[in-house]
Amino acid sequence: MKPTRKLFLIWLCLMAGFKLHAQNPAPTLLVTVLDEQRQPVANATVELHKAANKALVKAAISNEKGQAEFYAIAQGPYYATVVAVGFGNKNSATFQLPGTQTLTVNLSTSTKNLQEVTITSRKPFVQRSQGKTVVNVDAAVTNAGTTVLEVLEKSPGVMVDKNGGISLQGKPSVLVMIDDKPTYLSGSELNNLLSSMNSSQVNQIELITSPSAKYDANGNAGIINIKTKKNKQEGFNGNIAINLGQGKYLKSNNSLLLNLRSGKVNTFVNYSYGYYKGYTSIYAYRQYFDDQGTVTSALDQPSYLKSTNSPHLLKTGVDFFASDRTTIGLTLTGNLVSRTGISTAVATWMSKQVTDSAISTIGTSDFGLKNGAVNVYARHNISKTQDIGFDVDYLGYSIDNNQFFNNIRTGSVAYNQGSRGSIPSKLHIFSAKADYVLQLGKNAKLEAGAKSSNISTDNQANYELLRNGNWEADLNKSNHFKYQENINSVYSSLEHKVGRLSYQLGLRYENTHYVADQLGNAIKTGSRFTKTYQDFFPSGYLTYQADSSNAFTLTTGRRIDRPPYQKLNPFVFIINKYTYQRGNPFFLPQYTWNFELSHSYKNLLTTAVSYSGIKNYFSQLFLAEGDDILVYTDGNVGQMHNLGVAVTLQVSPFNWWSLTAQSNFNYKKLSGYQQVNYQSSVKQLHNSMNNQFRISKTLNAELSGFYTTKARNDLQELLSPTGQVSAGLAKTLFKGNGTLRLTARDIFHTQSMEGLTDFPGANEYFILWRDTQVLNVGFSYRFGKPLKATKRSAGGASDEINRAGT
Repeated sequence: MKPTRKLFLIWLCLMAGFKLHAQNPAPTLLVTVLDEQRQPVANATVELHKAANKALVKAAISNEKGQAEFYAIAQGPYYATVVAVGFGNKNSATFQLPGTQTLTVNLSTSTKNLQEVTITSRKPFVQRSQGKTVVNVDAAVTNAGTTVLEVLEKSPGVMVDKNGGISLQGKPSVLVMIDDKPTYLSGSELNNLLSSMNSSQVNQIELITSPSAKYDANGNAGIINIKTKKNKQEGFNGNIAINLGQGKYLKSNNSLLLNLRSGKVNTFVNYSYGYYKGYTSIYAYRQYFDDQGTVTSALDQPSYLKSTNSPHLLKTGVDFFASDRTTIGLTLTGNLVSRTGISTAVATWMSKQVTDSAISTIGTSDFGLKNGAVNVYARHNISKTQDIGFDVDYLGYSIDNNQFFNNIRTGSVAYNQGSRGSIPSKLHIFSAKADYVLQLGKNAKLEAGAKSSNISTDNQANYELLRNGNWEADLNKSNHFKYQENINSVYSSLEHKVGRLSYQLGLRYENTHYVADQLGNAIKTGSRFTKTYQDFFPSGYLTYQADSSNAFTLTTGRRIDRPPYQKLNPFVFIINKYTYQRGNPFFLPQYTWNFELSHSYKNLLTTAVSYSGIKNYFSQLFLAEGDDILVYTDGNVGQMHNLGVAVTLQVSPFNWWSLTAQSNFNYKKLSGYQQVNYQSSVKQLHNSMNNQFRISKTLNAELSGFYTTKARNDLQELLSPTGQVSAGLAKTLFKGNGTLRLTARDIFHTQSMEGLTDFPGANEYFILWRDTQVLNVGFSYRFGKPLKATKRSAGGASDEINRAGT
């Protein structure tokens, strides 16, 4: 037996047989918070005051059992104040310490509190908990009428580059999930999906920088989990939202959420439709050099793309509460994205600043994405201390990408050429998992589980050239690529609290096997390659609660990023006559060790210092092919070291003003080989700020924005500073059930993407603009009972979706 397998079996045995014998020190006072039905109230703020002068001594937050613990409290008379969202504030009777060891506070709702909850108890834009930051989408006025991608762009610590790549806390390679299930897409396909999702469908976005062992190990920067709206409130209720925006072109997104619960059955429907017309304007200037560094020629390339996107997204399902202990459910999801575009470009060749020739290109593109997903789940409460859950998922993607280019050259050698391509992709994903939770006493929890997934993709690239009025197959660019992958994994983790210390230790094991076939054609020889590898991924955290205000946390973990499926395809995707994109079948996984030490002061200030070391670092590569072709590809270039410092501030200077601000500083050093040895580094700072203002009981305002200094995610590309400012007003109507919003996004139209690409024998300056300066008006109306977010199964597919794109 291999040593790694022996270690793994030993770990499972130890974790399965572990029992806690240590006795935790008893708290001086245990406060239990209950609602009107005598059910525990979690996340309630419990303040302990001196009875003599009402001075605040300590504060604590109630756990899922409604319990808040206080340690080492001096003797004397006290009283407790309890504050919770949706409930009236409650003061306890005066009690004496020592003497009183337990205290129960019963909260009650009132008509007045329910009417005011949207005013005085609004969720903050950002909330923090162990290992993650939660963005409450509806809490930001300027999120009205936006897409999910646009919400991500201004979320704390999130950056989106010109290719749709998403970074978290300055680190790329993020696992993007929707309702705890991976999207199985990346790059342009993921960008198309997120830019087609209406933000009004989303309840929260979780930014998880330190995932536990129960999550798939993919994503070196962590996980972005997009949680859509749903509820299980008794009776019939729903929400409708209509938004109309005007930038250079018209945009609209609309959504409808319906829910019906009767007895043991709960059903829901979540549907959205959007219409987005926009543009992308790119200017690129490429220079070629000789061995002495002298410019020999230059290529001037302005281009303009106008596109129209009409997405439909539908999610529906049913939950059946078979008993008090057992719930089973079915969820169906469907996405239909259709994007068409027309582009114009002029490529001018110059030698010694003299125009040599010019080529005008007119192009059309037709992108279509169809996705259907089925999730079947079951949850069973074995006992008061044991729970088990099962998920089975099937997903299918059908992606069509059709291109046409007409190139007209002027100058000494004139011509009129045509090129077209059909690039269809099919993906089939099956995933099954089981999770088990065992509560060990009051302060410890053991989790374990297993998962298996199987992914198959079938990708074709069929190119043709127009010669003498006839279309002929272009076999040099055409290809057919098939890929099949199986990942099996098991995990176990232990979470424990001992006095002021709490910790979690977890270990995940993943075994990966894949087979890839590159089918040949009349002029290309086919090839086949296969690989099997397995790895352990430890993770954990240690938190010390110094006092009621200060806590210190150390987190660490090892993670993996497997290449996106489409980026393994070796065939060509044409960007323009002189720029191609090509996959890399020899792309290897990258591995990352993450370390972070953080300090939090109450809910006001959080600071963190982090380090990430990445082996076989993923980077976009730029290759010169022939005398005039630039090829974009991806590969493993070497190593990256990333040192980060993050500061987050959440404060209310006045009762009408709430401020959330975050700054992330990263020092990145990259090294690798791409025809020559490369060394590159950057010091980058990303700042984001969100201000929420309460002007009156029914009128709120927002001013938000972000700014990023020079940045680098790739070995050969340096990005210039960018940022934006947005503002908005929200007016509540119809006794709080309706909301009218007016927002302005990227007011000064500063959100450009600019940079310099360096590759052997040449470099390229570029700047890209999109239709980001938008004025939006939106209206939403809630009917039936108030929406109440509850936990549903989100499925077991947790890594594969994120890798399905190019």
